[in-house]
Amino acid sequence: MNNFSKLLGYSIGCSILFSCNLNLGSMDFPGVYKISIPQGNIITQEMVDQLRPGMSKRQVTFIMGTPLVRDTYFQDRWDYVYNFQPGGGQRGQERISMFFVDDQLVSFEGDFVPSEVAEATSNGNEESVN
Repeated sequence: MNNFSKLLGYSIGCSILFSCNLNLGSMDFPGVYKISIPQGNIITQEMVDQLRPGMSKRQVTFIMGTPLVRDTYFQDRWDYVYNFQPGGGQRGQERISMFFVDDQLVSFEGDFVPSEVAEATSNGNEESVN
C-alpha cells in the first residue's frame, strides 16, 4: 500500500468522525485524573451567622472577604458568588447579596439564611422571625 492510499484512508476516517459530531472532549477515559475547580468567594454558614444588621462595610468585609461583584453604579449592593466543580462532576453554585444603606448592612439574600431564622421556620414559628 502506498503513502497516498494511507493518507486517503486517514482523511476519509477523520472526515467520518467529524461528520458524525463525535465530541472527543466529553469522553470519559478511565484512569484520567480530573481536577476540581473552585472559583469565587467561599461562603460558609458560620460566616453568614456572624452578620448582623447595622454592621459597617468594613466589618462585613472582615467576615466575608472582598465581594466578587461590586457594581460601579450601585455601591450599596455587594454580591458574593462561589462556584465549585468537582473533577468530572456537576458544577454547583452558591451566592449571597448584601444590601447597605449609609454604609451599614440592612439585609442580605441568597442561598444562605442565618441559623436562628432557619431553625425558627423549620419549627413553624414564622411569626417570631418577623
